[in-house]
Amino acid sequence: MQPDRTPKSRTTKRTYDDSPDTAEAFRRIAALPDGPERAALCQEVVCAWMPMAVRLARRFRHRGESAEDLAQVAQLGLVKAVSRFDPSLGNAFPSFAIPTILGEVKRHFRDELWVVHVPRRVQELRGQVRSADHELSATRGGTISAVHEIATHTGLTEAEVRLGQGALEAYTAWSLDAVPGHPTDGHPLTDTLGDIEPDFDLIVDREALRPLLRALPEREREILYMRFFCEMTQAGIGARLGVSQMHVSRLITRTCARLHAQVMAEPRAFRKAS
Repeated sequence: MQPDRTPKSRTTKRTYDDSPDTAEAFRRIAALPDGPERAALCQEVVCAWMPMAVRLARRFRHRGESAEDLAQVAQLGLVKAVSRFDPSLGNAFPSFAIPTILGEVKRHFRDELWVVHVPRRVQELRGQVRSADHELSATRGGTISAVHEIATHTGLTEAEVRLGQGALEAYTAWSLDAVPGHPTDGHPLTDTLGDIEPDFDLIVDREALRPLLRALPEREREILYMRFFCEMTQAGIGARLGVSQMHVSRLITRTCARLHAQVMAEPRAFRKAS
């Protein structure tokens, strides 16, 4: 007798050794109206299946989120699965609950953990670009893939690939104390930050004074020009104008005080006009 060589199916269903028998509980839940009794029974089922939710959460433990937060999100997905499960459809609860729980965890990563808000379409492009880059790099010994190669591999346009690549660094952020490159010869990111430019205030002051200077009498405007732009001494200005150095000093002091008062009064006048 020839041995049976009929190929056996390789598809196997994953089983849970500690799976609780809650089929009867689900049938009772489906028959009960909303109320305390139904809520209490749902709570019992949730507690019974809690280990499964925790196991599923552990799949994501290396993605930068704490185990406690992942467990809470998975448990939320379990609660949703219990409340939505319909035993009359003939499906086993794990086949419905597992996608629901995993979907809740993935939604948590998608909506809550991005440092920069990125549209969902861009998030999807990021995932496609990253997966394609890993696949292509694995076949070529780690060589970085070009944009057109990723586009050909994924069927995306080169613009979409660049958009996805731009989102690769938006998921997490570096600390300002981080030292890119080699820690011994690099500099923290704080060294690359700009500082307040002191000349900006000078520009503002000059623009505020410009119309006021134009409105001065010609003699006062000439004295200020010689003193502050030509850097002449008060004695030199007095000699050119035929007046004493003391008179030049009084004119400069009086003119500067009037200009200062006008500049300081302009913001108050603007607020009153507003």
